[in-house]
Amino acid sequence: MSLQQIITTFIPQGIYIVTSKYENKINGLTAAWVGQVSFNPKLLSVALTPTRYTYELIKKSHLFCINTLSKDQIQLAKNFGFVSGRQKNKFEGVDYFFAKHGCPVIKDALAYFECQLVKECEAGDHIILIGEIKDYKVLNPLGEPLIFKWEDFF
Repeated sequence: MSLQQIITTFIPQGIYIVTSKYENKINGLTAAWVGQVSFNPKLLSVALTPTRYTYELIKKSHLFCINTLSKDQIQLAKNFGFVSGRQKNKFEGVDYFFAKHGCPVIKDALAYFECQLVKECEAGDHIILIGEIKDYKVLNPLGEPLIFKWEDFF
């Protein structure tokens, strides 16, 4: 087993779609590195590769939304994770609506957390974004979150 496989096996993570909107452009990406940062103020973090199109939109809008996926949404996670939003509209065929501040929300997500970017820091090959929760809602309280398993994606 590689170190990456060991880490993902023994430090379990959910799978999320992180979305953003700037002007008339929307995009999203699949992320597993999402975490709680603080209760007061209410802060969440996500680690993204800075070359991703979604990161570009977040930098311009200062907003992002974390959509929690359910265990039966692996195909949706792959759709948002393996193609670039610069070449393809990832939302084509996906039901979504906009949160209070304009970020796209996956209609069938378990929950969403729309955040205003308050800080970012470099961490290796990723950027850690910290956002203050501005809007949130549980959409499916009975669903089970999708947990990352290496073999489901690679």
